[in-house]
Amino acid sequence: MGVRPPADDGEEPAAVEFGIAAVDARLDEVDVSFPATRADLLEELDGDVPYDGRGRTMRLADALERTDRREFDSERELLDALHPVFEERRGSPMSLLDRVKALFSF
Repeated sequence: MGVRPPADDGEEPAAVEFGIAAVDARLDEVDVSFPATRADLLEELDGDVPYDGRGRTMRLADALERTDRREFDSERELLDALHPVFEERRGSPMSLLDRVKALFSF
């Protein structure tokens, strides 16, 4: 999914990618072949992934663990497995730390 940030300079803003769209964009930038294990994916893609338009993130390792899958036969299979993980996280209320981060730019 992607959300456009507010425009303030009259130019067309770039889309902000989050969830499986953010993972898909990262996959385009690295050399991962499928089938791929969690370890293969984390070797190339480890880090935080934004899961909503507010900028909240979660570690890709945590998202992959929540899929209960050890191997993915295709990119589509990976993204399909991650989608409910990001949706569940997106539906959760903001933690106190997330609220503080939203108030101040770190």
